[in-house]
Amino acid sequence: MKKVGIIMGSDSDLPVVEKAIDKLKEYGVPYEVHVYSAHRTPVQAGEFAQNAQEKGFGAIIAAAGKAAHLAGAVAANTTLPVIGIPVKSSTLDGLDALLSTVQMPTGIPVATVAIDGAANAALLAIQILAVSDEALSEKLCRARAAESQKVLEKNAAIEVKFN
Repeated sequence: MKKVGIIMGSDSDLPVVEKAIDKLKEYGVPYEVHVYSAHRTPVQAGEFAQNAQEKGFGAIIAAAGKAAHLAGAVAANTTLPVIGIPVKSSTLDGLDALLSTVQMPTGIPVATVAIDGAANAALLAIQILAVSDEALSEKLCRARAAESQKVLEKNAAIEVKFN
């Protein structure tokens, strides 16, 4: 199975990123976690992205706040799918990070999830890997069915109470 690379621009992003790590663990997807900054360690971030495919990665998640150029910098150095997590900061409630992550030029796409949306970033990476991994695809289908069942049970309880 391919690995997922997780890069955060600062270790202060870890509380958000841990939600992605937990989701990857839940699905049994191997991963590596690194702290590389688009601005402070651009060479290392670029080298990671350039070598990721040959090192067995199938997708990369990049989390950053404020100027949030990390996902774009990574995407510029690889053809692997890159998923950006804009991280909420004290400035602008993460809107700056969202816009920096989502507004990429043609030819350098970054799939972007919600501000602090690490669990969805992991799920998107899992879906990407599941395209060529039947067992992983089946896990996703079972999880979706379980979530659907939970909602239907809650609906039944509400119907009994109010109808």
